[in-house]
Amino acid sequence: MDIICLDLEGVLVPEIWIAFSEATGIPELRRTTRDEPDYDKLMRYRLAILKERGLGLSEIRKTIAGIDPFPGAKEFLDALRERTQAVILSDTFTQFASPLMKKLSWPTIFCNTLEAAPSGEITGYKLRTKKTKLSTVRAFQSIGYDTIAVGDSFNDLEMIRAGRAGFLFRTTDAIRKANPDLPAFEEYGDLLAAIDGVLK
Repeated sequence: MDIICLDLEGVLVPEIWIAFSEATGIPELRRTTRDEPDYDKLMRYRLAILKERGLGLSEIRKTIAGIDPFPGAKEFLDALRERTQAVILSDTFTQFASPLMKKLSWPTIFCNTLEAAPSGEITGYKLRTKKTKLSTVRAFQSIGYDTIAVGDSFNDLEMIRAGRAGFLFRTTDAIRKANPDLPAFEEYGDLLAAIDGVLK
């Protein structure tokens, strides 16, 4: 039995923090897991900037409302779900994900949770578990699933390498060069064909 595990941002939808950076004119918020492998360090950096600028959940949600999936992403996801089980494993947060899941016809997503004050100030975050993506892949494997994973960032590499097959999608040149053994694709059709080759 197979289950496909997909990253969200950079694979199916644009990076939320980059969109928010552009909306607010704060270039420091462009930093993502493509740039910083240490997720805790990255989030502490982001939260410090938000606090300094007086920005919170409402401002980020306003940006998210204007984000659409990449062209072809929903069709790609629909095609995967016709073939086998597919889930999204993301380091985003439940408070961010809903509008994006609606636009993708409500796929299953496993993600994290923000901690926020009544004012909307983001005060912290809670991970589901340590190494959320790898831990989830291992859990699927423990109940009899073979995993096929797709991602674009440093925090996807462990889940990609842990499964029966794994692919990079629209990743950076640096990540591609550092992982030359991993197949890397730029178009959904090519990625779908590669996954079909594994599923046969």
